[in-house]
Amino acid sequence: MWEIIKTSLPQLLAAGFKYTIPLAIISFFFGIIIALVTALTRLSRQRGPFMILKWIASFYVWLFRSTPLLVQLFIVFFGLPYLRIKGILPHGIKLEPFTAGIITFSLNTGAYASETIRAAISSVPRGQWEAGAAIGMTRLQILWRIILPQALRVALPPLSNSFISLVKDTSLAASITIMEMFAVSQQIAAGNYQPLLMYTLVAMVYAVFTTVLSYLQGYLERIVDRQVNANNR
Repeated sequence: MWEIIKTSLPQLLAAGFKYTIPLAIISFFFGIIIALVTALTRLSRQRGPFMILKWIASFYVWLFRSTPLLVQLFIVFFGLPYLRIKGILPHGIKLEPFTAGIITFSLNTGAYASETIRAAISSVPRGQWEAGAAIGMTRLQILWRIILPQALRVALPPLSNSFISLVKDTSLAASITIMEMFAVSQQIAAGNYQPLLMYTLVAMVYAVFTTVLSYLQGYLERIVDRQVNANNR
């Protein structure tokens, strides 16, 4: 058993640092950008043609929160190649596995994180907007300098939890041939006929990764709290 662990663990860690962690970080980065744009679009009080954008944003959030992540991965990687449009997409949309993973995880994260950001922005008292307007600040300046820093304090814990969950969800990328940690554990288990040992080992590696991220989350929250408290003095 120990010989299997000694030879398998380096392979799992290599896959984790090469695919699992980069996939999670890149997807979360783009997901937060999507989430911020989506949240601000849904919170906007613009009327007229802008309502179409609000409807699209609401539909996007509903769609990705209402369907399984695994199904979304399959649609993007296996389904889009069959989206053939004569003269425009004669061969469909064929994506590399890593690219398909980033697109899917980013969109999925964006849908969930947009609700977190929307709730955090809504939690800031309306008087903050009025106070900023009273001293001549534009709505963009109020949002950037007053509202978002306060909303960040509220949104940081759930967003951090979303990132930790995303790290674990990357195991689904094995289904589209990305050789992240779970895929490597499956490959090794198929060779040594020790699935219980290998899946337990990869579970422990995920546990170590998420534990480290949890400690980093707590450290980051303390930094943000100190910064906000300093600004309020």
